Amino acid sequence: MREIIKEKQKAYAALSSCTSENEKRVREATYKVAKKLAKKVVAVAKNNANVRLYQKLETREGKKYVFKLARAREKKTRDLGCVRCIKGGDGKVLVEVVEIRERWRNYFAKLFNGENEYSLRVKRSEQEGHLNIRECSCITREEVKEALRKKKSEKAVGPDLIPVEV
Repeated sequence: MREIIKEKQKAYAALSSCTSENEKRVREATYKVAKKLAKKVVAVAKNNANVRLYQKLETREGKKYVFKLARAREKKTRDLGCVRCIKGGDGKVLVEVVEIRERWRNYFAKLFNGENEYSLRVKRSEQEGHLNIRECSCITREEVKEALRKKKSEKAVGPDLIPVEV
């Protein structure tokens, strides 16, 4: 099979390197014959591979192999490395790469530098003339008590050097 494909490649190289029209017609005919033969050989090889695969799937180990194949095909269809579309700030779907990057850039700029819910509460408290710690605090006293209660005893001390038991 490999020899036939190599012959086809050689025929194509010879066809692409020829300069005169007569030589081109002769080499084109040779290439077409080699191409047709290579196509048949590849089809037979694929068919034989499929037959072997189906025979393998009929066995007890083949049942496990079916799941392995399904998992591999599902992973191929999953595309996590690339975002193809995203909603813009106005709710429209963005599909262009440049627009998607700009949307992410704006989102993170607003997230890290802009106003979020916490900073708005702090500003409101400062405008009223006092800073209400309870209003700004994200973690409540009850949440701390619950976390300490769930924590197992005799654990290492935290960064404040206070053991959990205390």
